[in-house]
Amino acid sequence: MTGENRSVVTHFFFEPFSNIFEVQATLFLLVLLMFIIDLGGNILIIVITLVDPVLHSPMYFFLRNLSCVEISYTSSTIPKMLLSFFSKENRISFLGCAMQLNFFALLGITECFVLAAMAYDRYVAICHPLHYMTMMNRRVCFQLLAVSWLMGVLVGVGQTASTFTLPFCGPNRINHFFCDLPPLLKLVCVNTYRNEIITYAVTIIFIMVPFMLILVSYACILQTILKIPSAESRKKTFSTCSSHLIVVTLFYGSGIVTYLRPKSFYSLSSDKLLSLFYTLMSPMLNPLIYSLRNKEVKQTLKWLISRKIYHSTV
Repeated sequence: MTGENRSVVTHFFFEPFSNIFEVQATLFLLVLLMFIIDLGGNILIIVITLVDPVLHSPMYFFLRNLSCVEISYTSSTIPKMLLSFFSKENRISFLGCAMQLNFFALLGITECFVLAAMAYDRYVAICHPLHYMTMMNRRVCFQLLAVSWLMGVLVGVGQTASTFTLPFCGPNRINHFFCDLPPLLKLVCVNTYRNEIITYAVTIIFIMVPFMLILVSYACILQTILKIPSAESRKKTFSTCSSHLIVVTLFYGSGIVTYLRPKSFYSLSSDKLLSLFYTLMSPMLNPLIYSLRNKEVKQTLKWLISRKIYHSTV
């Protein structure tokens, strides 16, 4: 019966944000603009950190990899969402939905751990500056990145397998703009208690733990900042760290709220808006926060622009 039931659903339909054309058109333009800013900002960071030898330090190594992850992360859901705004048959195949969930979970968890690695890098740089190059050597950086991707692969494959081996008997309308766990589990025709427990465990281990490590790192950084004699230096360092924390809290907080709530508290209509924070808003803000507030990145960007202007006039 399980195999029979599962074969009934060959594709899923996404519910629109609204049935009002004006609302759909406004959301389309907003999401498209944010997606362009996200792609442009992250591509710019990758280029800048590659062309300037000064930006080959561990901090920029992680920043460059974060940008790569975020481009892939947003691209796993947003292009399909943009097409759905004006598509009459807004559907995705069963296999396509499984692949979307897999890549979304894989890249989302990888980003969680890359952000934690970046916080650790800042902790070592500020709290242990004399040992920075020893503690954050090339080998350590690659190991931290490898662990981040490994955690992402484990969660992505595990969550996808545990979800799509369940029987989907219909209905097949997902009240969301991508194949996320909470709305998918609502379409399963058997008890999903075990899957909900797995989701809670994954959220605690792979989202909350990295978030707590980031908070501990920044708490140690704050203690060190308060010991800096120069008021101007204290203000500058604190401003940078606080902006990082705001974006990180936005990303982790919205994810934790989405996946750690009891099933009875789910409101899929509001969850669609909440999901925009960790699928689009945070990835869009990261390059702005990490680059535009960074003196070295801004100097390299000015150099690239002036070089481009020079070559265009010659």
